[in-house]
Amino acid sequence: MIGLPALIFGPSLWVHRVMSKYREPAQLYQGTGVELARQLIADLGLDGVGVEEGQPGQDHYDPRERKVRLAPDHYHGHSLTAVTIAAHEVGHAQQHADGYAPLTLRTALARLAMRAERLGAFAIVLIPVVAMATRSPALGAATFAIGISSLAIGALVHLITLPVELDASFRRALPVLRNGGYIPAAHLPHARRLLLAAALTYVAASLAGLLNLYRWIAILRR
Repeated sequence: MIGLPALIFGPSLWVHRVMSKYREPAQLYQGTGVELARQLIADLGLDGVGVEEGQPGQDHYDPRERKVRLAPDHYHGHSLTAVTIAAHEVGHAQQHADGYAPLTLRTALARLAMRAERLGAFAIVLIPVVAMATRSPALGAATFAIGISSLAIGALVHLITLPVELDASFRRALPVLRNGGYIPAAHLPHARRLLLAAALTYVAASLAGLLNLYRWIAILRR
C-alpha cells in the first residue's frame, strides 16, 4: 500500500521539487527563458522556429507549428529552471530540424493516442449496454478489450517518449549550455538535475496513466 503510491507519485514529486528548488534565486540571470531560447535558435540556425508563451506548466515544442512554448514562469523567468527548460525545449526543435526519427514516431503516436483514448472511453461506457443487449460474454469481452487497449496506448506513448526526452536534455541542451558558455560552469551540475527532471516528466505521467488504467480494470471486473 505504501510502495505503489511511492512508485506512481514519487517521480512526479521529485520533478516538482527539483523544478521549484532552482526557481530561486529568481533573478539569477540577466536574460529570461524566452531570450535564451531565441538566442539558441539563432545560434543553432533553426530558421522558422518561433517561441511563444504557453499555458502554466505546459512547456513543449510543437513540431506541426514549429513553436517552442514556455510556461509563463519560464518564459519571463530569470532563474536556472527557466533557462534550462528553455534549452531543453529548443533541443526538441533541434531534433526536428535534424530529422530525429524517434521524435517523428512520438509525434505520430501521440496523435494516435488522442483518438484511441476517445475510442477507449466510448467503448468502456458501452460495455454494460453491449453485455445486456446481446447477452454475449464474448462480445462484451471484446468491447472490454478494445476499451482497455485504447486507454493503454496513452500510457505507452509516455514511456516511448523517454529516449526522446533524454536526447533533448543530454545530447542537445546540456552540450549547448556547456560549450556555448550560456551558464557558468558551477551551475552545470544543477542544470543536469533539471534536465533529468524535464526528461522524467513523461515517466511520471506514464505511471499515473498506468494507475488510472488499473483502476478502470478493477472497476470493470466488478
